[in-house]
Amino acid sequence: MRQLLLFIIFSLIIISNTFSQENTFKPVNFPKGYKSQIDVIYTQVNGWNGRMDFYTNPTAKTPTPIIINIHGGGWNHGEKESQTGFGSWFKNGYAVANVEYRLVDVTPAPAAIEDVRCALIYIIKNAEALNIDTNKIVIMGGSSGGHLALMAGLLGNNKRFDTNCSYEGNIKIAAIIDKYGVTDLLPLTKWKSAKNWLGTNYNNQNFVESVSPLYNISKQSPPTFIVHGDADPIVPYPQSVALHEKLKANGVKTEFLTIPEGVHGKFNEEQNELLSKRVWDFLNNLGL
Repeated sequence: MRQLLLFIIFSLIIISNTFSQENTFKPVNFPKGYKSQIDVIYTQVNGWNGRMDFYTNPTAKTPTPIIINIHGGGWNHGEKESQTGFGSWFKNGYAVANVEYRLVDVTPAPAAIEDVRCALIYIIKNAEALNIDTNKIVIMGGSSGGHLALMAGLLGNNKRFDTNCSYEGNIKIAAIIDKYGVTDLLPLTKWKSAKNWLGTNYNNQNFVESVSPLYNISKQSPPTFIVHGDADPIVPYPQSVALHEKLKANGVKTEFLTIPEGVHGKFNEEQNELLSKRVWDFLNNLGL
């Protein structure tokens, strides 16, 4: 009996340690002179606190550009702490905002869009304190995070999802970096992650279009960089093709990088180096 009890205790310890290791992330390494602000509450909705991590340069002589990063995870999992690779952004003088948002188990669509819009508005309202240049705001995300980055940027001054946060001034995004993001939910309503996120509205065409980037493009849309692997087994590659074509049709500055045989974000070292170079070429050409 004593041996059985010891075995159970030992097993529980192993399980606990394994769980802790799986949910422990490396801290973000930021340069000397930068300041971190972790778990800043940017919005509160029905007892839920929207949190965002900032890495800013308060000593910079002029306000800095900022990258707003949005994690992926099919709208049903993922956390901001998993996002740590911001070295090139710091090297180029950017501040970083790393955003969490309501997942589907908290609230389905359009909650996540409302949250990333609130995060954007919080940054604009607090730009002076954060030493941020509001003319140089870039939004980036991968997969469902790419979808949310596109929605936050493409909405511009359309305030229909700004239900929890208000801002009367001009909202202008300098650029969007979309990494293999969902762009049109209409053909994906049978995909479990998309259907669950859309909730009871999954078969409401008007609603689905309203939360799909492809239907929110206009001639005023921000410059958009797109990357997608043509062997992606999760988000269909044609989603990005359609986005690129519609952006071009509206006269929006855009670049589309196809990763041959690339799967869902798991690019090799050479492909990631190419991606980084092309992103910075795109931003530098915009003066960012």
